[in-house]
Amino acid sequence: MNAIHRRAFLQRFGLSAASLPFLVGLPSLGLAAPARPRQRLVILFSPNGTIPPSFWPDATGEEFELKEILQPLAPFQDRLLVLNGVCNKVRGDGDNHMRGMSCLLTAIELLPGNIQGGSDTPAGWASGISIDQEIRNFLQSRDETRTRFGSLEFGVGVTDRADPWTRMSYAGSNQPVAPVSDPYQMYRRLYGQMRDREQLGSILDDVREDLRKARGLVSPEDRRMLEEHEALVRRMEEEIASTGRQELQVAPPTFEPGVADQNDNVPRLSRMQIDLLVNSFVNDMARVATLQYTKSVGQARMNWLGINDNHHTLSHEPDNNEDAIGKLVKINTWFAGELAHLLKRLEETPEPGGEGSLLDNTLVVWTNELGKGNSHTLNDIPFVLAGGGFGFRMGRSLKLDRVPHNRLHLALAHAMGHRLETFGTPKLCEGGPLDLG
Repeated sequence: MNAIHRRAFLQRFGLSAASLPFLVGLPSLGLAAPARPRQRLVILFSPNGTIPPSFWPDATGEEFELKEILQPLAPFQDRLLVLNGVCNKVRGDGDNHMRGMSCLLTAIELLPGNIQGGSDTPAGWASGISIDQEIRNFLQSRDETRTRFGSLEFGVGVTDRADPWTRMSYAGSNQPVAPVSDPYQMYRRLYGQMRDREQLGSILDDVREDLRKARGLVSPEDRRMLEEHEALVRRMEEEIASTGRQELQVAPPTFEPGVADQNDNVPRLSRMQIDLLVNSFVNDMARVATLQYTKSVGQARMNWLGINDNHHTLSHEPDNNEDAIGKLVKINTWFAGELAHLLKRLEETPEPGGEGSLLDNTLVVWTNELGKGNSHTLNDIPFVLAGGGFGFRMGRSLKLDRVPHNRLHLALAHAMGHRLETFGTPKLCEGGPLDLG
């Protein structure tokens, strides 16, 4: 039953909206939507291209070996889908860093503008919504998948500068979404406005009365489930009485104070943001998240790796500069290690109210704005999918024939039940969603 019909049902029987989560699963009320497993999407970004010989597996199919950069992901190889041959074919204004970044998730042209980059024509922001926000809006439009925030945008080492090199998420045309790079700011956003005792107590009063009314509406078979819901409400009331506030399923992580949002703190900031991301999923605050490490043309210095050169400057060095190539492999391997840590945290966290782990129902997409830094190519963009929950056949390495990344975004949307016909530039969607089953 859709949202409108559910509201009509509540109005007809004088029930509050707060009781709907307790009632939708009762078959005799006809409110239950077709069951879909909980699904979550994380898009992780690292900049300035990769080193193809140290990144792409030589073999395709299920029998493939991970190259040096991907080695940190070895414990999850059977849950990886490595996609070689996915290309950003969006054309128009802006240099490849600009289009690589702001067209990465929007898959549509940049607007005209006066931001000059490289030797190409100036440009503005992207002219369409990004796939993370498109999926977020779809989930927020449905009662059974709506969450408090819908999506959360995490940053690590992203400066306050706002331009097409620094933004990959867009709420719509000319509407860039800034990542939150300070974990303390994100912490306050997530946990700073918990409902107080009186507010939540009032809601539970309404729910308890609604469940009493529902007794006369349900079948005898459903009354046992209704009794379990009433017992849950009583337990929640007891918890409020003893704690004075709403309890999260998992308490917020504990952070050391005063970790400044600075270059040398990136490793600690990364782990703090990952902890917040996982905790937000456990407490079902959002089903979509982005995790952006620095930015396109990012000049971070990976001093914690013993590398004092700027990342972007290194990425421009020629292939015969073995010292630079070695440092870039080390940098990209570090990013893979942070992805591996995120996957480990998801894997070791039980799925709330279900079986398995968060990773079973979470797909993480690791990507980049360029295929290779010194050539600025938008071909063979690194895309590594990890985890589960989307029905894709994992544990494979695929070599695709220069497919537009629009088709990958369509596959992500379709896997979540959002049956888009096109996404981004329509002509780049020919062939429909990639078949990753």
